[in-house]
Amino acid sequence: METKTYGEITSVPSDISKASFEIEEKLKKYKQLLKEKFKVKNIGIFGSYARGEESKNSDVDLLVEFYEPVGWEFIDLKEFLEELIKKDVDLVTIRALKPQLKDNILKDVVYV
Repeated sequence: METKTYGEITSVPSDISKASFEIEEKLKKYKQLLKEKFKVKNIGIFGSYARGEESKNSDVDLLVEFYEPVGWEFIDLKEFLEELIKKDVDLVTIRALKPQLKDNILKDVVYV
């Protein structure tokens, strides 16, 4: 997805919702912190926000991959993301995906 910046104004690509775009921008802004503090290698949005089908009650589905095994950092990361995004977050790893859903999720995911 390509965005265009005009001075201080950034245009939202037409194939995603404004809410999804704002979440992506927040994740990009904190990408270095996610890497250093939480060991995040990759993070992406999937589900209703990735498809532009979210409602005001939708949670944000995030697929995360870590540089190394994590313990309590997983819970800390979830709490950090919920505070950052101001929405409930469903944080999952590829290994935790149900086999019957995995292919569809991996097709939908929009990595940041």
